[in-house]
Amino acid sequence: MLAEKLTAGPPSRCPLPVSVEPVLFLSTFSLVLQSPLTTQYLWDRISEELDYNGSRRSECNSSEPADPLQKEVETLTAHWNLYLNLGGFSVGLLIVPLLGSWSDLAGRRTVLILPNLGLALQAAVYLVVMYLKLPVAYFLVGRLLSGLSGDFNAILAGCFAYVADITDRRSRTFRVAVLEACLGLAGILASIIGGEWRRAQGYINPFWLVLATNLASALYASFVVRESVLPDPTAKLLTTRHHKAVWRLYSTGGSSTEVDRRFRRCKLWLYLLCFFVVVTVHSGSRELYVLYELSPPLCWGSALIGYGSAAQNLAYLTSLLGLRIMQLCLQDSWVALVSLASNITGLLVFAIADSTQLMFTGYGLCFLFMASTPVLRSKLSKLVDPSEQGALFASVACVETLCFLVGSGTFNSLYPATLHFMKGFTFLFAAILLLIPAGIIG
Repeated sequence: MLAEKLTAGPPSRCPLPVSVEPVLFLSTFSLVLQSPLTTQYLWDRISEELDYNGSRRSECNSSEPADPLQKEVETLTAHWNLYLNLGGFSVGLLIVPLLGSWSDLAGRRTVLILPNLGLALQAAVYLVVMYLKLPVAYFLVGRLLSGLSGDFNAILAGCFAYVADITDRRSRTFRVAVLEACLGLAGILASIIGGEWRRAQGYINPFWLVLATNLASALYASFVVRESVLPDPTAKLLTTRHHKAVWRLYSTGGSSTEVDRRFRRCKLWLYLLCFFVVVTVHSGSRELYVLYELSPPLCWGSALIGYGSAAQNLAYLTSLLGLRIMQLCLQDSWVALVSLASNITGLLVFAIADSTQLMFTGYGLCFLFMASTPVLRSKLSKLVDPSEQGALFASVACVETLCFLVGSGTFNSLYPATLHFMKGFTFLFAAILLLIPAGIIG
């Protein structure tokens, strides 16, 4: 009887400075490791099927027009990236809000374990395709399986909700920024390892590490992470209650008076719109960097692609440092505006980049581009009550899934359609889009 009372008691707040950060680090490491490798594998397989011998190398040092076959390989690679992302993200758009809101009742740890197992299953499917040389269309099976388990966005939702559970309003912004810095640190390590490893040993061994990393993340969440929500064993996953909880948050606000409800509701919608545009630009443009760098006039190899991705992910750490410094003298809204300005200038350089030096200049100018998202997450979190954090981050995760879906569809379709008149037009378009959140916040 005493044991039952102890297990039924409320979960203790985590006193440790490290809680879910390793889960997010390991999951991000596996994601960043496999993403550019998947694009390069698609390029190589499509080139093999079209009997394209990689003559893009010779074109980099000549003034002759681009090989039409190389253009076809580039276009098909972009389209397959689109299909894979649509497959995973469209399913995740329905699953993530269910898992996020359900975690308010069933606990956070389950939402951290299931998506990691789904990502591990996706890596296993990719390995089977590579070993047996199956058509690349089978990659869609892995993406759908991962989407059904919540995909990476469910891990994000669970981690940010967990941090909201164990922090107060004063420390929340910085703890959210620390989580986002984990994304960058894992990205730097995975980018450097992935490029060199692929050049030395091919694709299969790195994907074994992807599989092992996702399993390690699931095990850590199972046995190390403490529960931050009292689990309800009767909580149901497949119910409309979770979607209704999210809708009530944005339709009624979370305050006692009518004026405060309207004010909070307005700010929630505006900050969510800003978040949508910013993350759409980040996700959509990120997918094109590897494709942009593979093709003329840059023609980067695996090593340079890895260094470029590492330089981009380094901005997560520089953004954390910049956010900490700017908070000493600026309000959060000004921090977000400075971050957007950094992102816009970097994208404008990418739009005209025709050399390695210009590409790395663009990466350097984006050194604060990730400071805007933790500010927006924190502002959203502070607008709702503690009992509504799960519903809030479920909605944010849903929006983030929609961002990846819209960003992938828009940018992967726009890039091949504009190759004939301006190769970097997509980055110019992204910079123009960022003027929308800058205007709203300003």
